Amino acid sequence: MTNTIKYEVDSDGIALLAIDVPGKSMNVITQEFLADLEGLIEKITADDNVKGAVITSGKEGAFVAGADLGMLLEMTEAVDKVSREELFEKSFHMNKILRAMETCGKPFAAAVDGVAMGGGFEIILACHHRVVADNPRINLALPEVMVGLLPGGGGTQRLPRLMGIQMALQYLLQGKNMKPQQALGFGVIQQVVPADQIVSAARKWILDGGKAEQPWDNKKFKIPGGQGVFDPNIVQTFVGAPAMTKKETKGKYPATVNILSCVYEGHQLPMDKALQVESKYFADLLLGDVAPNMIRTLFVNKQAAEKGARRPKDQPKAPTKKLGMLGAGMMGAGIAYVSAKAGIEVVLLDMTEEAAEKGKSYSSNLLEKAVKRKKMTQEKADGILSLIKPTTDYADLEGCDLIIEAVLEDVEVKAGVTAKTEAVVPESCIYGSNTSTLPITQLAKASAREDQFIGIHFFSPVDKMPLVEIILGKNTGDVALAKALDYVAQIKKTPIVVNDSRGFYTSRCFSTYVQEAANMVAEGVKPALVENCGAYSGMAVGPLAVADEVSLELSYHVGQATKKALGDKYVAQPSDKVVETLYKELGRKGKKNGHGFYEYPEGGKKYLWPALSDHFPVSDDQPDPEEVTKRLLYRQAIEVIRCLEEGVLMAPEDADIGAIFGWGFAPWTGGPLSMVDTIGVKKFCEEADKLANRFGPHFTPPALLRQKAEKGENFYG
Repeated sequence: MTNTIKYEVDSDGIALLAIDVPGKSMNVITQEFLADLEGLIEKITADDNVKGAVITSGKEGAFVAGADLGMLLEMTEAVDKVSREELFEKSFHMNKILRAMETCGKPFAAAVDGVAMGGGFEIILACHHRVVADNPRINLALPEVMVGLLPGGGGTQRLPRLMGIQMALQYLLQGKNMKPQQALGFGVIQQVVPADQIVSAARKWILDGGKAEQPWDNKKFKIPGGQGVFDPNIVQTFVGAPAMTKKETKGKYPATVNILSCVYEGHQLPMDKALQVESKYFADLLLGDVAPNMIRTLFVNKQAAEKGARRPKDQPKAPTKKLGMLGAGMMGAGIAYVSAKAGIEVVLLDMTEEAAEKGKSYSSNLLEKAVKRKKMTQEKADGILSLIKPTTDYADLEGCDLIIEAVLEDVEVKAGVTAKTEAVVPESCIYGSNTSTLPITQLAKASAREDQFIGIHFFSPVDKMPLVEIILGKNTGDVALAKALDYVAQIKKTPIVVNDSRGFYTSRCFSTYVQEAANMVAEGVKPALVENCGAYSGMAVGPLAVADEVSLELSYHVGQATKKALGDKYVAQPSDKVVETLYKELGRKGKKNGHGFYEYPEGGKKYLWPALSDHFPVSDDQPDPEEVTKRLLYRQAIEVIRCLEEGVLMAPEDADIGAIFGWGFAPWTGGPLSMVDTIGVKKFCEEADKLANRFGPHFTPPALLRQKAEKGENFYG
C-alpha cells in the first residue's frame, strides 16, 4: 500500500486504485503521488494475476483537483539551477507515467464521482475507458491557461484526438468546464451512470473484455473533424485561431500561443512524439515570468489568504449568525445577497420601507435568474430569500453579532447610524463599515467600542467581485479582525488586510490609474491612444472608461475632500483640471448620466466624446504606445510601493492580490510588486526617476524602492 493511493486486488483480478492524498481536503498531484502511481502501474503490468485496473478517488465527491501549485512554483523557482535537459525531464515526468499506463497492455478504467481538473482530468483521459457519475455539479476541465501554463500531462494531445481540434481548442484556450453529459456527447467519456455505480460499471467493462488500446494507437485512427495541414477544416482553424487568441489576450499570455503550437504540431505526430512536443512547450513556460507570477499570486497566495494567513491565531472561530446590514442601496443589497446565500440571517435596514424592500428585491431578481437557468431549485431560492428581513426599525438589529454599514459617505451621517445601532445590538457585536475612502479610525470615534470597529470594504457588484478589503483602525482589536475574516470566509470571498489611511489601499492606488490617464489627456495625448494602451497592457478596463464607470462626480468630490484634508501638502496634477472641467463646468458625470469621457447613446454602443479635444486639444506630437503603457502601469506600482513603505500594506502578497482582484491590475504580471521584481527593482527605480523628471513628482521613487535597488533586493524574498 502506498501513502497516496490505496491499492487492492479483488477475486476477479481487478485492481482498485483509490487516490487519497493525506492532509488534503481534495486530492492534488504531488511528487509523492506521481511516484506512487508510477510504482503501481509497474506493479500491475508485471503481475499476471491482475487483469486490469480501476482508478477512482478515496475522497467522496472529488476526483483530483489538479497539480499542487506549490510544487509547480518550486519548479519555476529552480529553473536557474537545472539544465534545460533536466527541466524537460521534470516536465515530461507525468507524460511518461501516463503513457506507460495506456501502453502497458492491461486495461485501465477511470471511475469518477467528482471534480477532475488539470492533471486529474489528464489521468482520466489516459485511461482506456472513462465512467463519470451522473451529477451536473461535476466539472471536468483543463484550466492551466488560467495560471499561465498549458496542460502538461497529455491534455493538449488527447483531448483534440477525442473531440476534434476545433472544439478542443475552446476548452484548452479558455479553461472551460465540461459537464458529464457534455463530455459524453463529445466522446470524451464513454459512460455516465449513478454515483454509486461508477466502480462497478468500470469493473464490468474490464471483465467484459475491455481493450487495453487507445484509439490513437491504432494505425487507422483519424481525428474527428479532420487532421493534417492540408485538411481545409484544419487550415481554417489554425488561420483564425491565432488572431482570435491575440484579440482576447492582447498578446500578454504566452501559454495560449504554446497551446496552439502544441495542438498544431502534435496532432500531426505519433502520440509518443506529440507528448514530447507538449512537454517542450510546458518547460518553455516554466522558464518565463508570466506563469510563476500568476501561480504565486492567483493561486498560492490567494489560497493562503482565504485560509486565514492574516487571521490572529489565538482567536476562536467566530462565524456570523445574524448580520445587520445598514443601508439597502446597491452595495448593501449585494452584501445582503451574498450573506443570505451563505446561510446567514440578514436584517436589511434603510430609512424607508420602500428602500429596504427594493434592496431585498435585488436578491429576489438574482435568485429568479438562477432558478430560470436551472442553477438552483425554487425551494433553495425561497430559503435564501427568507433569510433577508427588510426593515426601518433599529430594534430589529437586536441579536446581531456583526454589523456592516453602507450608508452615505458622510462622517456625521455614519456617526448617527453607529450610535443608533450600538444602542440595540449586544456589546459583543462587531461593527464594520463598508466605506471606500473615509478613515476607519475617524469613523470609529463615534463608537463606544473602538476595538470592535473595523473596515469591511466590498467592491461592486458584490455578487461578482471576489475581493474584500479589511481595514484596521488605530484601535481595532484581534477579536474584530478574526470576526471579519471568518465572515469573509463564510461568503467565499478573498480577503486582504490593510492598515488605515485615506483611500486605504485599493481606492488610493486605483485612482492613480485614472489620474495618469487624465494627466495625459490634459497634455494632449489622444484619448483613444490612452484607452487602447490601458486595455492592451492587460488592465481589466481602459482608464477613461473606468473613470466613467466610477463616476466623474465621485472623483471630483473625493479629490476635493483629499485636497481639504492634506492642505498645503496636496500636490496638484493636470488631471484635477480635466475632472473639474468635465464635471463642474460641463455637467458630465460619467456613465450615470450618459456623458463623461464617453458618450452613452441609449440602446447604442458607447464612444469617446469627440468634443473632448475642444477642451483639451490633441498635440501634433504623440508618444509611442510603450511610453503610455509604462506611465499607466508604473504610476500604479509606485503608489503601491508607497503604501508598503507607509505601513498601509503589511505584505507584498496583499498588494498583488488586492491589485488584481480589487481593481483589475494586469493579471499576467502577477500584480504590481511582482511586475517590479520581474522588471528588476534597480531598473524600475531608474526608469521611475526618468519619468519623474519628464512628467512630475508623482513618479518619484519612494525611499523603500531606492533602498531595495541599492541593496539588490526584491519585494519577494
